Amino acid sequence: MKRSRFSEEQIIAMLKEQEAGMSTADVCRKHGVSSATFYKYKAKYGGLEVSDARRLRALEEENGKLKKLLAEAMLDNAILKDVAAKKW
Repeated sequence: MKRSRFSEEQIIAMLKEQEAGMSTADVCRKHGVSSATFYKYKAKYGGLEVSDARRLRALEEENGKLKKLLAEAMLDNAILKDVAAKKW
């Protein structure tokens, strides 16, 4: 997945500009993002503070690692069942 060119801190700053009264189109034009991207950011980071966003990123990374470990364990389990099922 492609990384955003903006950090979480920058995205939250953009959202706060819009909440402070600046129009969405002006914020998008100022930062060079499309309105679709802005609303995607708003859906993900709306209402978060910078510390919350950092914690969210850390949890997402940990979740990815755990999913990978689970997939590997399930693959090992399937291989062992397949080997045990064969007649020698």
